Amino acid sequence: MAAWPYRDERLPRYTSYPTAPQFVPHIDAASYAHWLGDLKPGLATSLYVHIPFCRSMCWYCGCHTTVALRDGPIEDYLRALKAEIALVAARSAAPLNVRHIHFGGGTPTILEPSDLLRLMDWIRHHFAVASDAEIAVEIDPRRLSSAMVCALAEAGVNRASLGVQSFDAKVQAAINRVQTFEQTAQVVEELHAAGITALSFDLIYGLPKQTLASCLDTVDRCLPLQPNRFSVFGYAHVPQFKKHQRRIADTDLPGGADRHAQAEAIGERMTEAGYVRIGLDHFARPDDAMVRALSSGRLRRNFQGYTTDPSCALIGFGTSAIGRLPQGYVQNEVVLKHYAERVMRGELPTAKGYLLSADDRLRAELIERLMCDLEVDVEAVCARHGMDAGSLAPALDRLDRLAQEGFVRIHGSRVRVPERGRLLVRKVASVFDAYFSDSGCQYSRAV
Repeated sequence: MAAWPYRDERLPRYTSYPTAPQFVPHIDAASYAHWLGDLKPGLATSLYVHIPFCRSMCWYCGCHTTVALRDGPIEDYLRALKAEIALVAARSAAPLNVRHIHFGGGTPTILEPSDLLRLMDWIRHHFAVASDAEIAVEIDPRRLSSAMVCALAEAGVNRASLGVQSFDAKVQAAINRVQTFEQTAQVVEELHAAGITALSFDLIYGLPKQTLASCLDTVDRCLPLQPNRFSVFGYAHVPQFKKHQRRIADTDLPGGADRHAQAEAIGERMTEAGYVRIGLDHFARPDDAMVRALSSGRLRRNFQGYTTDPSCALIGFGTSAIGRLPQGYVQNEVVLKHYAERVMRGELPTAKGYLLSADDRLRAELIERLMCDLEVDVEAVCARHGMDAGSLAPALDRLDRLAQEGFVRIHGSRVRVPERGRLLVRKVASVFDAYFSDSGCQYSRAV
């Protein structure tokens, strides 16, 4: 069935609700300390650890990271990071049951292997990390030593996400990231040999000089390596916020219709190869835990994208890290200097956050279920929250208009996004966003 004609819209990614632009500075370190103290002992908790350094800058990058050519700044950062971990643990009412840890960046494997092991020991000393916890790390295959592979295995890492983006030489030159297929295949082999076999590949479409043919060529080269999962993201070109993106010429970027065609073609090639589509932009092998979570309605979405993690609390460590506690969201200082100064003074480095209301919680579940399952029973969700669906009248009116355009199917109180509209599920989710304005240029393209 043919997809809808492309529409160039800008929409939130909905890795949280409300989204980060709604965070406010009066939710501060005192708020966070109070929230931590109210956490129930033994609460299922996840940790996110942000390592904001790379050896070189990829020009497409939208992450909070900086280039570190020396190890000194990294060592200073690790001291602050450990201090923050101790501060958070001290303010928690009791040891929390940690079942998921994710190291993101930047390039987490920029650390010295011995430093990574000491950091994991420090985390285990301050939190009750389950023996079977999922411990994941993001990897730049261009810079992964054999010693680090051994350290990852010793630290208990059991899932790795490899940045691939594109194997097209023209694209790689345009984004300042030259990475051969051979480098990537060698890393896969070494990780497998070390017992780290749950692998995900990150791909990007919409990059400068990228074509539909080169997107499919990259997929075809990745498939024989048999990663468990793929994440396929659209490049977000925001040079007004990320100065290094100004090195990418607007004239080199695929147009909106081309981006849409690239995304559709990648999805088709993945499903032809036997991968199951997960929500907006993930793919997984049929035997993967993410497919089981999807089938049973347990798939979740957080700041790392789609996840099987059911934890009630996500604690973020490091510069710019965002956490979600039952009470709401908190985000750390983005500027490394400010983050380190506050932590070394014994302060939680919270810069801003958001206190969730009952209405926010209702809308968050509606949006998450749409993003994960492509459908939601509005009345059932309202009933779980003890609220009347009538409070959503403006949203339901907008849904009716989308239904007339074919974006959704409505059967009673159940809303479903048809398969051909999968890539536009964010548009449907935005109907339930009380804060969204379709003039919000701070958001990324819908496709």
